[in-house]
Amino acid sequence: MNDDGTLSAKNAEAIQAATAKGVYFVPNSGRSYTSFQNDLEAMHLRDQPKQYSISYNGGLISENKGNRPIAINAMPFEVAKAVFEAGANNKLAATHVYTQDKLYIYHPIEIDTKYLNNRGAEFTEMKTADFDQFKDMNVMKVIMALPTIEERKEMRRVVESQVDPKKLAVTFSSGRYVEFNPAGIDKGSASIQLGKLLGIKPEEIIAAGDNSNDLPMLKVVGLPVSVANGIDVVKENAKYVTEADNNHDALAEVINKFIL
Repeated sequence: MNDDGTLSAKNAEAIQAATAKGVYFVPNSGRSYTSFQNDLEAMHLRDQPKQYSISYNGGLISENKGNRPIAINAMPFEVAKAVFEAGANNKLAATHVYTQDKLYIYHPIEIDTKYLNNRGAEFTEMKTADFDQFKDMNVMKVIMALPTIEERKEMRRVVESQVDPKKLAVTFSSGRYVEFNPAGIDKGSASIQLGKLLGIKPEEIIAAGDNSNDLPMLKVVGLPVSVANGIDVVKENAKYVTEADNNHDALAEVINKFIL
């Protein structure tokens, strides 16, 4: 996506050309599937049968037709509750709870709210820190927005002092979030999971990313790609680094080079 949260026309055209050749193009996002429906429309993939999306850092795999769930990798309730409570106790943090279909935020902060609005992500503000309201829902992930990387790392330390780290998959993203998924669930595990369902081997998958929550995906596919402005550790794990950055049609570069 461009910095303004939009999909460029050249990227959309390249994606359409790739899918016309029978290639699956699968958005693999930390966000909810609801937030990128307009982008699927631009790709001509919205509400299409036998086309797929991954959301919540691998928490949910959906068929685009009717947004039908085909794999749900939710957090155990008690684990999600403990992670949330650690975030709720930090007065500087905006704590997000992603259920299967909706986003709830406790203590929203302006800079985070603007970022979400820019990307079409709708949310409901939690007025209390009572996590039991989610008892009968699938909680996909819990994340905290904090201003600095030092604060985000400290939040991870606090969470892991209260929750067995072996029960968690932890990533950092977007220069603002520390994210908690259940152990073993990430963008990479979901990519392999979907590949198995489609009869596609890991070595036959291309994945493109720029941030640390993309690393699990880049480490398990045949062709890991970093965009030009990916963070250093992403570039180090890539077999190809694009000449273009995310604002200059990097996906189109990848598709034109390796697929078309």
